Amino acid sequence: MENRLRHGRARPPMTPRADPAGFILANTRIHAVPHAPEIRLHLADEAMELWQKTEDDLGALGLPPPFWAFAWAGGQALARYILDTPELVAGRRVLDFATGSGLVAIACAKAGAAHVLACDIDPFAKAATRLNAALNGVPLEVSDADLLQSDPPQVDVLFAGDVFYEKPMADRVLPWLDRARAQGSDILIGDPGRSYLPKERLTRLATYDVPVNRSLEDNTIKRSSVFRLCPSGPQN
Repeated sequence: MENRLRHGRARPPMTPRADPAGFILANTRIHAVPHAPEIRLHLADEAMELWQKTEDDLGALGLPPPFWAFAWAGGQALARYILDTPELVAGRRVLDFATGSGLVAIACAKAGAAHVLACDIDPFAKAATRLNAALNGVPLEVSDADLLQSDPPQVDVLFAGDVFYEKPMADRVLPWLDRARAQGSDILIGDPGRSYLPKERLTRLATYDVPVNRSLEDNTIKRSSVFRLCPSGPQN
């Protein structure tokens, strides 16, 4: 699952049959996030079956995997860190890039962020994030714009969870994150140590043993960390 692109690939057109919100409500259940139980999400129990249902519902093949339907390891690590250190985002403008389910964005809103933008190019992720924000009673701005096509938004903190899973994605994301950092954004990354994580550019802030869905990962527990993107080598 994690080796399929979320950004940087053509997206088949939506068909008139598509009802993302209705599909999500019909094919997920409400669960507390394992490593951030303060947050509840509409989540799927099994990855491949849901992926097939998504393609059947849209009448299209080659759709992105349903990243929106699961609490990924890096996102859970970021959410836990945000909830435990609310001063990181309190009163600040934040962006959750490639938000998926909206988990990190919701954590930011709960921690008192002044404005939260959650963005993902998948329209199902956009619908899931809106449903999950309503479920948790928090306000979010939600967008499906491809932010990699333009200058990063002016925000105080930018979060990127689970985005370094494939080289084409990493090659697009890292220069864009550097541009955001040059604009003054604090860049925090959540990741369980995937192959294309730029480890030489990161300072580790926290590490957690995160429960994950066995249909997504190679284990039921993934050791996942929160990192800060640095201009050069790591600080510790």
